[in-house]
Order: sequence, then structure tokens, then C-alpha cells
Amino acid sequence: MVNDPDIKALEEHERRRLLTLRQLNLLDTPPSESFDRITRIASELFNLPIAAVSLTDEDRQWFKSRVGVDHWEIPRFKACCGEVTDSSEVLILPDLLESPHYRDSPLAQSGIRFYAGAPLRTDDGYTLGAMCVLGSEPRTVSEHEVSILQDLAAMVMAQIELQHAFGRLDPLTGLPNGSKFIEDLDDRARDNAGAGCFALYIDLIDSVEMHSLQRVLGPACFDEVAREAAMRLQLHLGAGKALYQVGACQYLHILESAGQCQDECEALTLARHLRQVLASMPLGDAAPFMLHPVVGVSPFRLGDVAPTDVLRTAHSACQAARDGETGVSLYSSALDERHRRRFALINGFRHALEDVGQLQLVYQPRVSLASDDCVGAEALLRWQHPTLGAVSPVEFIPLIENTPMARPLTDWVLRHAIVQAADWHRRGLALRVSINISAANLEESDFSARLLGYLAEHGLPVSVIELELTESALIGNTRSVGDALDALVEAGIRIAIDDFGTGYSSLAYLQKVPADVVKIDRSFVAQIDHEPRSQTLIKAMISMARDLDYHVVAEGVESQQSYRMLQALGCDEAQGYWLARPLSVASFEDWLTERCEGASATH
Repeated sequence: MVNDPDIKALEEHERRRLLTLRQLNLLDTPPSESFDRITRIASELFNLPIAAVSLTDEDRQWFKSRVGVDHWEIPRFKACCGEVTDSSEVLILPDLLESPHYRDSPLAQSGIRFYAGAPLRTDDGYTLGAMCVLGSEPRTVSEHEVSILQDLAAMVMAQIELQHAFGRLDPLTGLPNGSKFIEDLDDRARDNAGAGCFALYIDLIDSVEMHSLQRVLGPACFDEVAREAAMRLQLHLGAGKALYQVGACQYLHILESAGQCQDECEALTLARHLRQVLASMPLGDAAPFMLHPVVGVSPFRLGDVAPTDVLRTAHSACQAARDGETGVSLYSSALDERHRRRFALINGFRHALEDVGQLQLVYQPRVSLASDDCVGAEALLRWQHPTLGAVSPVEFIPLIENTPMARPLTDWVLRHAIVQAADWHRRGLALRVSINISAANLEESDFSARLLGYLAEHGLPVSVIELELTESALIGNTRSVGDALDALVEAGIRIAIDDFGTGYSSLAYLQKVPADVVKIDRSFVAQIDHEPRSQTLIKAMISMARDLDYHVVAEGVESQQSYRMLQALGCDEAQGYWLARPLSVASFEDWLTERCEGASATH
């Protein structure tokens, strides 16, 4: 019995096979002498009246070419060529009337007794149909005849590839494209496995500049430049040296080598020469922009690396050359691994939002410097990736904030922090929970309404929540951000300026931002107990903030001495490792209990 996963796999394979067949644009096309020639040869070689190139559509067999048949198609049901398609194997039926499956088929009823078919198979494993021969009398075939039939099928596929060579050629430059590169590299790997090579990925124009110019001048503005660059590169490389067009104004060349040090030097030297060929290319009046060609060089061994990975690593080296403004760059596995990790984190975070246990909130206490009581906690997100382990929020949050997942990220934090704050509030713990958000969240038209809705859902007063934003988020904002801030303040939500002192040299924004709290950045606090200049700066910050009616919190308090100095300077609250590290809910509550018991014992 075929189980459900197997059925789904077969259905998916058939869907892709039909897509491949239709992309080749063969079905219902006029007769072609190039195919008819092959079917005539097949009929003569086998001395049979009927031969056909049969393509298996969803519910029919359609004949691209046929000899001895008047009609163009037959139903797929109980068609021998359909079985060839399904099995991707040669099918020989010496006598259809002796076959339990085919003896009552339309083919047998029409007088056909003999059938032989070989699959028409693409390089990526999809069978389009069959090269078949048929007769009205039973007969057998020899192994030699089977080989001939398979050769004829290969000739049909070669003709299909020839007719659709445009699918392997760039129509603008005439160069072989990325699909052709993959095929060629596979062929090289079969013939010369293990040979050392270098992939040279050549990028003519910065993609950002390209997109900008295309918006102004239209998508065809680079056509002439692409053709000229292709011609110059090919002339420099010489006849017989393959050059591929793998993207808009992007080219790839494979340099074979023995994998020695001098070959790396040779590859880099060639890369510099190719870059110079493009950089010195005259543009005339057709292209009102400057070329910035870069070349990435990636070593590999044939057969050890998939062609798609060769493309990826060479492109990675090319991007490194552009980002580093070096012109030419050799592939760096360490740099590539960082980019792949970034992608893995972004891709994996979507699952983290759905999987219970990957994400959790920890809470770092905030203590009143006047009373030494814990008055609140900052909710901090932690991520335990199933394969990468613990991922620092310093690493993943900036990545996620620049993706569409910024909204569900903050929404997850808001909902879980409010649930916890509501639990503490119901138990009589007077704690304000501080939550970090970004400017992107304030761009969301419904952010304020969602937040207030969550608070109302759990019966939580707005005074129990505080929102933290960095200086850059508060200053470099749009009108919609300002409107959202005003709405939050009007609703009674406290706003805190996080990392105060690190973002802007001008403090004029403090007159405009509707904030209640400033949190002095840890970089200042860390040096307060041994650096007089830090003491002076923090004293000035506290004095200015207090005069402007801000509540002042010092982050990064690492010692008792720093704590006492901040008390003396009139700071309102402190937060840092000396007091407590970020704690799980259970650990936070244990810490709070111990602190309260210690304070009671002291009094």
C-alpha cells in the first residue's frame, strides 16, 4: 500500500513534470522536420509501420511526430507511453493481446499487437513521454534494438534541447546562462572529478545604483553596456574560454588549475585584469553613470561542490569585494559563515515565534536608589535556538527589526510581558515592567490600540508598563512615529529614553520628545568609580535630566561603589549585574523574596 507521504511525493513529481513539459512549449505545436526525420529512421530501422514521438500530457498522449498514424493524440488511460512516462524505463510488449493490462486497451482494439518505447528524459529527471515503435504483428526485440531505441530517444531529447537553446542562452548577450553553467559544471565533474578550479564572479554595477538608474531611465538602460562588457570579457579570455551570463551585468568564468598557491595568484591576477578591462570600457553618451566592476574569486574542486554552491560562494566573494571596496576578493569561509548564520537566524526566528520554548522573557530588577527597594524590572528577550543554542539578543534583534517579523517579535514580547506583569499586579507586587520597542513598531498604525487592548484584556493599569526606545528611534522618526508617541503618552504610558548619552550630540530633542525617563548608558556608568571625567559627565546628565523633570535610571551598575556614588549624585534608580543579572521569573521572585527578607532583618 502506498502511504500518504508517498502519494504526495508522486503528485508533486507529476506536477513538476507537467510544468517542465509545458515550459518546453512542445504540446500542440506544428510538425517539425527535425523530429519527423527521427521517427522515419525509427520506422525503417525496426521495419515497423508506426513510430512516434509521444508526449504524456495530463490526460492524453500527444504526438509531436508520427509515422503511420493519422490522429494527433490518444487518451492517456491504458496508453503504453503513459507507463513509460510513469516508470521512466524502456517498455517492451511483444504481444498486447497477451498482456492482462493492455489486451482490452484502445490500442490493442485498433489492431496494434507490438509496442516498444524508450523514455524521453530530461537532465533533471523528468520523463516527457516516449520514443516508440509499434506493429500489427507480435514480435521480439534484441538488446541491440533496445539500445538503438534508446539512442533514438536521446536524439529526440538532443533536438528538444537544440530547439530550446534559448533556455540556456542569454538573449541579450548570447552568452550561456546560469542553467547552462550548472549543466556544464556537472559534465566537467563527470569527466574530471577532483580537479581544482576557481570561479570568477564579475559584477559590473552596484545593484543599488542599478535599481536607482533603472527607475529613472527604464529597465533597458544597461542593455548596451551588458553587451559591450560581454564582448570585451570574451575577447580578453580568448576563444574556447567559457563565459556565462548569470545575472544583470553579472558574469562568471571558470579557471581550471592544479590547486597550488601559484594558481591562486594566477586567479587573482586574472580577476584584476578582467576588472581593469571593464573599468576602462568606454561608455560614450549611452550610459550616464560610472561603472564600478568588482570580481569575486572562489576556489573549489569539481564534483566536491554542487554547481549552485559554486555560484553562491563566488557571489559571496564578489559582494565582499564590493562591500570592502577592494575591487577583487578571495572567498572567505568565515565571512560567508557569518552571512549564512544571519540568514539562518532570520529564517529560524519565524519558527521560534510559533514553537513553545524557544523564546522566553527574563527580567532584570530596577532598584530605587532612595529606598533600596525593587520598583520594577526590564523584560529582556532570550532565544534558545534548537541547533545554534543560545543566541544573544544583541545579534538577532537588529536583524529581525529590519524584516517584516519586527511586528510579531514585539507583539510576542508585549503579550508575554503583560501577562507576567498582570500576574504580579494581582499578587500585590508593586512592580513596573519595562518593555523595549523600536521605531518600526511605532510606524504600525494600530500599535497603540493593540497595546492598550492587551492591557485592558488583563485588567492591567497603564502605570504598570513602561516602553523603552533608543535615542535614534525617538529622534530620527517620521510624523507617524510622533503621533504614536503622543497617543501613548496621552493614554498614560511612560516612555523611557534608552542608552541615553550615546546617540546624539545635540540635546535639543529633549525639549520635544514626550518621554518621562532617561536611562544613562552603561558605557558611562561602568567607569564612574575610577574615572573622574565619567563622574563629571554623569553628574551633569543627572542634574540636567532632573531639571527637565525626567526620572533618571543608571544602567550597568557593576559595583557597590558605583551604586553609592549614584545615590550621592541624586540618581533615581539603578540597574546592573551588581544588583542582579537578568533572571527567569522563578529566579526573579526568589531574588525579590531574599531582598525583602534581608531588608526586614536589617530594620
